[in-house]
Amino acid sequence: MTEAGFTLRLARWPEDRDALRLVRETVFVREQKVPLELEWDGIDDQCLHMLAEDRDGNPIGTGRLLPDGHIGRMAVLREWRGRGVGTALLRALMEEGRKQGFERLILAAQVQAMPFYEKEGFVAEGDVFDDAGIPHRNMVWRKT
Repeated sequence: MTEAGFTLRLARWPEDRDALRLVRETVFVREQKVPLELEWDGIDDQCLHMLAEDRDGNPIGTGRLLPDGHIGRMAVLREWRGRGVGTALLRALMEEGRKQGFERLILAAQVQAMPFYEKEGFVAEGDVFDDAGIPHRNMVWRKT
């Protein structure tokens, strides 16, 4: 348990699918109005997933690492934002990427979230683009 009252663990698809879906559908589909068919891209079974849970074991945040070094689907429930959950998830996914030998990690950040990723060493590359009606920009972290 962390001081902030949550834990992180590696999650397995499909065993943890319901917990991962709960967080992602709450944040992306309900809050941000991403169409359900865009959220579920069919590659979750190929990804490494990290799951944050509260003291009672309820899912509160998630993110995934794709086999090619992309980090994605970072989501934290509204009531847990600003409490270190997102940072812990990102750092854990970055550590998993380093363990897998990636020299760089890539993500598509929502423009409003770019400062969050910059704090962890990600640098913006390329132009802003639209993804599901939300402005995004690619960001890269390189091993130094």
